[in-house]
Amino acid sequence: MSLSPLEIQVQTLPESAGVYQYFDADGQLIYVGKAKNIKKRVKSYFTKHQQNGKTRALVRKIDKVSHIVVASEKDALLLENNLIKENRPRYNVLLKDDKTYPWICIKKERFPRVFSTRRVINDGSKYFGPYTSGKTVSTLLGLIKELYGLRTCKFDLSESKIEAKKYKVCLEYHLGNCKGACEGLESESSYEVKIRAIKNILKGNFGAALQNFKAEMLQFAEEMKFEDAQRIKEKIDTLENYQSKSTIVNPKISHVDVFSIVSDTTHAYVNFLQVSYGAIIRSHTLEIKKKLDEDDDHLLALAIIELRSRFKLESKELYLPFHLDLGDDLKINVPQLGDKKHLVDLSRRNATYFRLERFKQIKMVDPDRHADRIMAQMKSDLRLSEEPRHIECFDNSNIQGAHPVAACVVFKNGKASKSDYRHFNIKTVEGPDDFASMEEVVFRRYKRLLDEKMPLPQLIVVDGGKGQLNASLRSLDRLGLRGKVAIIGIAKRLEEIYFPKDPIPLYLDKKSESLKIIQQLRNEAHRFGITHHRGKRISGTLQTALWDIPGIGAKTSEALLKHFKSVKRVSFAKIDELEPVVGTAKAEKIYHYFNPFYNETK
Repeated sequence: MSLSPLEIQVQTLPESAGVYQYFDADGQLIYVGKAKNIKKRVKSYFTKHQQNGKTRALVRKIDKVSHIVVASEKDALLLENNLIKENRPRYNVLLKDDKTYPWICIKKERFPRVFSTRRVINDGSKYFGPYTSGKTVSTLLGLIKELYGLRTCKFDLSESKIEAKKYKVCLEYHLGNCKGACEGLESESSYEVKIRAIKNILKGNFGAALQNFKAEMLQFAEEMKFEDAQRIKEKIDTLENYQSKSTIVNPKISHVDVFSIVSDTTHAYVNFLQVSYGAIIRSHTLEIKKKLDEDDDHLLALAIIELRSRFKLESKELYLPFHLDLGDDLKINVPQLGDKKHLVDLSRRNATYFRLERFKQIKMVDPDRHADRIMAQMKSDLRLSEEPRHIECFDNSNIQGAHPVAACVVFKNGKASKSDYRHFNIKTVEGPDDFASMEEVVFRRYKRLLDEKMPLPQLIVVDGGKGQLNASLRSLDRLGLRGKVAIIGIAKRLEEIYFPKDPIPLYLDKKSESLKIIQQLRNEAHRFGITHHRGKRISGTLQTALWDIPGIGAKTSEALLKHFKSVKRVSFAKIDELEPVVGTAKAEKIYHYFNPFYNETK
């Protein structure tokens, strides 16, 4: 049997680290991937057991495979990242957020200015950043301005121009914000000392600046210049206050980048924290839209390369939630406890909050997309063959067997469809038997849907454990629906989810959106059932009270309740108010029953 050109390409791929590229019939690049072993990885796409639907769609479009061999997996990761950003293939993840970020620039010039900018120019100036928050930049520049008197003018302060007295001091000098370098009132060496201190602060190292200020304060005190000493003390207080707010862990932890990932079926969220001298000096969360069934290892590695490139991160030590091979020049630390573990947990918390904020925004702006994501997540979490767009949940209600009822609530696209709710009065079960009651109502519900040719749900949820689930399955067997409609049971105690023929329950994360939807279904079914059950009890109690009246039966009781709405109103009614409803004779009986000490007749 002859091989196709594509099969020949796959069979002849190298077993080396590198990048593989898939092209469609039009020669368009549709996917880029990296691998330790290119041949082994590419062959895995063409196995018959490829489960992911998006991957199967990708494979159907592949017409040609090419590859680039590199020295190591780290080099492959870098190359993959560059090729994705350059070509944006259809089936690759999207690394969102390409906006420009603010930097703090220390300009390369005599008496350097320090200012915020969004343009990085390769002119020898020193740039710190980028910062993900303009507020952070504003706070830092405000701190620098308060601690050090720097010039803000754009004059060329060359030595010759200063000696020629070309410039005059401005208002900033008179306000005390500048030392007047433009008129030669400040030396270049003293100005450079301040610039070095500013660089340390921007790196998160406050120690050197504090030490210099304290020495300066003591010097003023020794010289009896107490006003100057007080002014320096206020600067020390300002700097220490900022340091205390920014330092969250041991100051010995420095020059470290922390990464974490939170993901679901459609997106992943990677947060990074840049830590210097125990202070977080930068934080950012990257949103990644999945295109295939990428795992967290691959996505986190890809994001680390992207974020280190985007934010010019140079730390040689990384704290991660799990181990990754990113090359020998990076030290990977997977902390298990202490301050280092606290940083990884904090990063994950930031990613989680970012994800929740995105969900809230999407729910407000694009509810259909929100529903699509929830349905895809439930399909994955509950191991379903299709998205549960239509879900029905059953619950039984009775008190010691009295007035047994059941409720069926319906959710469509993750939202309650109250017009489809149904109540059931248990007809064939004597006494408190939850299993038999559940079997009855499930049979009645789907027998009717089949008879009326109404659409069946994609998922049935029964409130209870294995007993209620097995009872429901017996009804589905009788109707020939076993295997055609997915069904699960949820037990209240530990929120265990039971599947047919599986003795081991599933425990979803307590924060899982899939579990929240199931809990909403269960709680709504319970509420709806209890409401109906309460109505039955009240109705039963009221009817009993009226039936106790001699000569008054069910039909008369029903007529009275329909007209007066309650037994209490019947008890307060006058004979002439009762007569139009039940006649003179019965009106007198009812009136005298509720008013036994009234001897007058009408």
